[in-house]
Amino acid sequence: MSDQFYEVLALLAYLAAMIVIGLWAFRRTNNLGDYMLAGRRLSPGVTALSAGASDMSGWLLLGLPGAIYVSGLIEGWIAVGLTIGAWLNWKFVAPRLRTYTQVSSESITLPSFLESRLKDRSRLLRVASGLIILLFFTFYVSSGMVAGGVFFESSFGAGYHTGMIVVTGVVVAYTLFGGFLAVCYTDAVQGTIMLLALVLVPVVGLFTVGGFGPAVDSVREVDPTMFSMVSGATVLGVLSAMAWGLGYFGQPHIIVRFMALRSPAQAREARRIGIGWMLISLLGAVATALVGIAYFQQNPDVTLTDPEAVFIALGQIVFHPLIAGVILAAVLAAIMSTISSQLLVTSSALVEDLWKVVFRGEISEKRLVALGRVAVLVVSLLAASMAWGRSGTVLDLVAYAWAGFGASFGPVILLSLYWRRLTATGALAGMLTGAATVVIWGNVDALGSLMYEIVPGFLLSLVVTVAVSTFTYRPDPEIEAEFDEAIRLLDGHAHVTTR
Repeated sequence: MSDQFYEVLALLAYLAAMIVIGLWAFRRTNNLGDYMLAGRRLSPGVTALSAGASDMSGWLLLGLPGAIYVSGLIEGWIAVGLTIGAWLNWKFVAPRLRTYTQVSSESITLPSFLESRLKDRSRLLRVASGLIILLFFTFYVSSGMVAGGVFFESSFGAGYHTGMIVVTGVVVAYTLFGGFLAVCYTDAVQGTIMLLALVLVPVVGLFTVGGFGPAVDSVREVDPTMFSMVSGATVLGVLSAMAWGLGYFGQPHIIVRFMALRSPAQAREARRIGIGWMLISLLGAVATALVGIAYFQQNPDVTLTDPEAVFIALGQIVFHPLIAGVILAAVLAAIMSTISSQLLVTSSALVEDLWKVVFRGEISEKRLVALGRVAVLVVSLLAASMAWGRSGTVLDLVAYAWAGFGASFGPVILLSLYWRRLTATGALAGMLTGAATVVIWGNVDALGSLMYEIVPGFLLSLVVTVAVSTFTYRPDPEIEAEFDEAIRLLDGHAHVTTR
């Protein structure tokens, strides 16, 4: 039997497992709360693995190794910034958001929480939040579809569009039917596969190139500065890379996991699992790139046409085809886990935050779930149309969407949880400022080359939110009572906060 037969067999088994999980979750989805938030009954382990898998996406196995392969460890500052940002997000946002969303009208989406938290009767805040989610998640989902096409093209020599259609079709199927429960449990499986692959590929690859010493020598022969995180770096460049960590506070597809925990107390255990998974995975991705450099330097007759495919190529070279198929499934898992999460959040924005606001009449839970599934399909088709032309690398598309969410929602989420004086007008002004800054900055080459757009976007959003809130603040007993109740439930006793 051919090598490709074993690889395809492993992939088909993986894809079938994802569909089975989707059907299992479908039988346990009874209302919109189940479809969008799994009834707030996720365990710490599932939450942590789901957050990690949906966070890292194809960037972890394609984008980051590709960047390190081309430029060396100077690209590792992104991983450092992400690790710090993820830890801070779990520590300071997760438990408080879980409590506050329950206290404030049992909110099941980010826009509905902001509307309820700030008592925005105009509903402009909720609509604007929903539109921002639609805008940037379309780019984000598109990046996943591009990664899917690249994956099949690099792995099997199949057409880019064929691969894109296969990945999109399977993801849409289990997300459409199983909702949040299916997304989280498939994420947990996918996160486990990704972790194992990111340990196995660089370890076995290291033996293939002769061990640690020969690997280091080979990398240095390609470029002596590959192991340096400062050679050729600028202060602004390092700050831009580290600033990726700021994005965590505003990523709807990640922080929605915090809202689904069984209790706020479980955030600590989830944080330990999630950060442990993240550290091992990031180190594995970096090691894969470096081992890949050594291998292709030692074997000049073997060519790597696409740096972002170094993980795929190395896995196929050093393993039996059946194991290589599992390695390929890890790449597919990374891609699919993020697409599914983003599709579901976008669906919730369309149904919960736009449809229900525009069409105010009573609507049954069954019909809302049906609308959610239609929304998944519509957003998928829109993102697929953008990905069809294959414009931009996976890393470029992810960077733009990540900055958009981080700048738009990050400051507002932090202030909503820790500052009593935040107002709906201030939050709206800050969100729009952050989104506009990212769109403008990211599309002006001179500005984009100077600094990653999340930095000016986040800072301007924060300044505008605080300034406008300070000017428009009026005491509201209902807001005050909810703020105090959220703190009381979180701490288990009365707690005095600074005004």
